[in-house]
Amino acid sequence: MKLNYLFPHRYKKIGLIILIPAVILGLIVVNYDLEPEVFNMNVPAIFVDEIMGEEFVFGMTRNNILNEIIGVVLIFSFLMAAFSKEKQEDELIAKIRVESLVWATYVNYAVLLFSMIFIYGISFFWVLIFNMFTILLIFIIRFNWQVYKLNKSMSHEE
Repeated sequence: MKLNYLFPHRYKKIGLIILIPAVILGLIVVNYDLEPEVFNMNVPAIFVDEIMGEEFVFGMTRNNILNEIIGVVLIFSFLMAAFSKEKQEDELIAKIRVESLVWATYVNYAVLLFSMIFIYGISFFWVLIFNMFTILLIFIIRFNWQVYKLNKSMSHEE
């Protein structure tokens, strides 16, 4: 049974082209706490619990949406880069893909467990935010490294 859950190969390049500037912009926004006025707007909210402020379920709230825009762009670009077909997609590549995903999940949760034990306060909150993206980052790095090693060993055999 052949499952077709991967994006076409061309999406990998598109994902990487979008991913690199999105990561840089995201780090700049987080590092310098940028919140340009143009991104302040009323947005629908399922739950709001502001410190020393209002608390409600289902309503509208005023928010700077730059972080959300960057987060959405990062998720889509990571997904396109991670889950696009290779030029030669076969059973061995599929096996490497699954192994890399399992390995990335283990590493991601090892980082999370370590953080839960040794990092506290707002620093832990930042770990949680970055942890949303690290599983895909680790997967992309490991998968491409394994494919590179496979291609290198195949070229040595020829």
